[in-house]
Amino acid sequence: MTSSSPRPIRIGIQLPEVEREVRWPEVRAMARLAEDVGFDSLWLGDHLLYRFGSGEARGPWEAWTMLAGLAAATDRITLGPLVASTSFHNPAMLAKMAATVDEISGGRLVLGLGAGWNETEYRAFGFPFDHRISRFEEAFTIVRTLLREGAIDFAGRYYEARDCELLPRPARPGGPPLLVGSNGERMLSITMPHADAWNSWYADTGNRPEGVAPLRERVDAACRAVGRDPAAVERTVAVLVRLPGGTGRVMGESDRPEVAPLEGPPEVLEAAFRAYAAAGVGHLQLVLDPITMGSIEALAPVLALLDRG
Repeated sequence: MTSSSPRPIRIGIQLPEVEREVRWPEVRAMARLAEDVGFDSLWLGDHLLYRFGSGEARGPWEAWTMLAGLAAATDRITLGPLVASTSFHNPAMLAKMAATVDEISGGRLVLGLGAGWNETEYRAFGFPFDHRISRFEEAFTIVRTLLREGAIDFAGRYYEARDCELLPRPARPGGPPLLVGSNGERMLSITMPHADAWNSWYADTGNRPEGVAPLRERVDAACRAVGRDPAAVERTVAVLVRLPGGTGRVMGESDRPEVAPLEGPPEVLEAAFRAYAAAGVGHLQLVLDPITMGSIEALAPVLALLDRG
C-alpha cells in the first residue's frame, strides 16, 4: 500500500451505499471520474440490508459483484471493501473471490476484513450472529493463509478447509494487502500479527485528526504485544466530508453518536487532510455528503493542493 506520489496522504472515496438508490451506470461513472480527477482509491461497504426506526428498509448492491465490475471499469485506482464481513461467505470462497477481483484489477485490490455488526442483515439472509469474533478468527486464518501461501488444511469449530488450494494464484505474490477494520482489543490481538493496514470509522475518531492518537496508540500496543514493529501497519481513517448540497448522511446504523462533518473551501479541507497525515494516517477514505458526481469534481482542487507536496 505504497505510493510514489508527492501527496502527503492518499485520498479515497466511499461509493454510494444506501444514501440513495444508485444504478450501475452512475456507479461506474463515479468511479471513472474519481480516477480521472486523481483520487487514490475507491471503497464499498459490504452490507445487505438495513432497517430503520421508521420502518423503512434500504439495501446496497452486493459488494463483491460490484468490485469486480469496478475493477474492469477502471485502470489505475486502488479499490476494496471497507470492510468485507467474513460472515457472509465461506472463508475459502472469500479468498477465491478476492484473488479473482485482484486478477481483474491487475493487482489493485486491498482486502478489508471485519467481523460484521448489523444483526438485521444476518437474520434476514440466514447467517449466524453468535460468536462473531471467534468465527472471524477462524475465517481470517483461512483467508490469509490461502492468499499468502496458496494452501491450507484446516478444521475448526466453525469452518473447514480441508486440503484446500487456491488456484490460480493471485495477481501478486502473497495476494492483496490485508486491511482490518476494528478497534476492539481482541480483534487487534488476532489481526495485528498479520495485517498490512488498519482502519477506523469516522465516528470513532470524532471525525477530527486529534481523535486519531488514542486509537493509533491502541494499535501500536497490539503490535508490540506480538513483537511487531507498529510502523509495519499502515493507519487509515474514514472521514465524513460535507460539500454543497449536503444535508446529512443517511447511515445504516443509528446507535453511534453524530459527529460534525469536515466542510469548507479547498484550503480548509487540505489543511485538515494534512493534519491527519501529521497524526500518522497514511490513507483517508472520504465519506461524501452528498455522494454525487458534483461532489467528486468539487474535491479536485483539494487534491491539487495536496499534490504540491
